[in-house]
Amino acid sequence: MRFLDLTKVYIRSGSGGGGCVSFRREKYVEFGGPDGGDGGNGGSVWAEAVEGLNTLIDFRYQQHFFAKSGQHGMGSQMTGANGADVVLRVPVGTEILEDDEETVVADLTVPGQRVLLARGGNGGFGNLHFKSSTNRAPGRANPGQDGVERALWLRLKLIADAGLLGLPNAGKSTFLAAVSNARPKIADYPFTTLYPNLGVVGIDGKEFVMADIPGLIEGASEGKGLGDLFLGHVERCTVLLHLVDGTSSTITRDYRTILAELVAYSPELAAKPRITALNKIDALDAKTLGTRRRALEKAVGGPVLLMSGVSKAGVPEVLRALHAQITAGRAGPAEDAPWQP
Repeated sequence: MRFLDLTKVYIRSGSGGGGCVSFRREKYVEFGGPDGGDGGNGGSVWAEAVEGLNTLIDFRYQQHFFAKSGQHGMGSQMTGANGADVVLRVPVGTEILEDDEETVVADLTVPGQRVLLARGGNGGFGNLHFKSSTNRAPGRANPGQDGVERALWLRLKLIADAGLLGLPNAGKSTFLAAVSNARPKIADYPFTTLYPNLGVVGIDGKEFVMADIPGLIEGASEGKGLGDLFLGHVERCTVLLHLVDGTSSTITRDYRTILAELVAYSPELAAKPRITALNKIDALDAKTLGTRRRALEKAVGGPVLLMSGVSKAGVPEVLRALHAQITAGRAGPAEDAPWQP
């Protein structure tokens, strides 16, 4: 299945049916009077978040969603049938944007969450509706209201607790494969990851979801490499894990490159809690490891964890640090203690 996280759809709700102008014509009914029914309401267009989907690929092959119009009213006081609704079933985590790709219409983050995108038009009144003591035989009826037509963008942002960041070949996919059942592509050349991967990670009997996105390079915010299109998938994460390749001779520059791209993409994303880990320590001797760790800690301004996705050395400590941040993020800010005299 192909991965698609951004697509455009065209929707239109149904128009309401027109009211009917009709009079009773039975032989034995004196002064028959009006009996035109109302038109039916047009169908509406909804969006619903459903489980079991992780891509918008279905909307690549169908972009137009038109609800049915309501039927016209008929004689004998018969109301027209309502038009059928149309429901767009999207993955959990889908944002719905206006045609300008900036204005957020809805953010569907909970399974079963529904949002009305276009309401169907009301049906028109038949001439029976206008009957009164002074107008015994009205000869008019209302037309139904027109439906609403819109062009919208659907953008998927995967739901994950932790997100992986780093340059290409920093070992993100290897790490994800080592700690979860995910099986991302792993190779010794850049950009082996072409689309985000999710994995369920377990540590000390507890689980959380981790997302791996394609590697960033310098200038990603300007469209270089795969660009920063996939950074949206880690916007919802509680904590970010920044993996730095320990075998690189420019680890501080590598670290600052990723940080600069985060800031260029979104200052809010750059401000998220972030854990930095020096990866591939199994390929370094003790002296080189100590030197590069100190250099990276100076650039980070804080502690740096050591790990190896291949040998799994230090991996449990990294997972525990991530889980602690996730737990703190779910708990939210601590409430102020009550005032005491």
